Amino acid sequence: MYRSLILLILLTLAGATCRHEPAPPPADPIVVREVTPGEVAGLLGTDRAPLILDVRTPAEYAEGHVPGALNIPHTEVPAHLDELSAYRDRDVVLYCRSGGRAGLAAGVLKEAGFRRLAHLSGDMPGWAAEGRPVER
Repeated sequence: MYRSLILLILLTLAGATCRHEPAPPPADPIVVREVTPGEVAGLLGTDRAPLILDVRTPAEYAEGHVPGALNIPHTEVPAHLDELSAYRDRDVVLYCRSGGRAGLAAGVLKEAGFRRLAHLSGDMPGWAAEGRPVER
């Protein structure tokens, strides 16, 4: 009888120490939302205009870009975080040619604490295909 009682106590203690609590969810995950060219165009020139960040090469930018866009190639975003820090609490819309470089740049900005990030749906080709204004 004592053996059964001791075995029961040991099994209970072993079960209590083997429980795994689920990991808490990440605190306030930062999501990069999609915005359409129409949404961005509607904000240009307003007091709610986002920072528009073109992360393509300078040559691509010179061929045509969203009006008012700031050009910082995706590989150079980490070196420009101090300059960009003024926009940490504002909307930032990123784009490139197909979305890959914009995604990489968004990851760098997320790590640096930027919380209001968006990606321009269709990137520059989508903007141009809708007949939106293009600066050169």
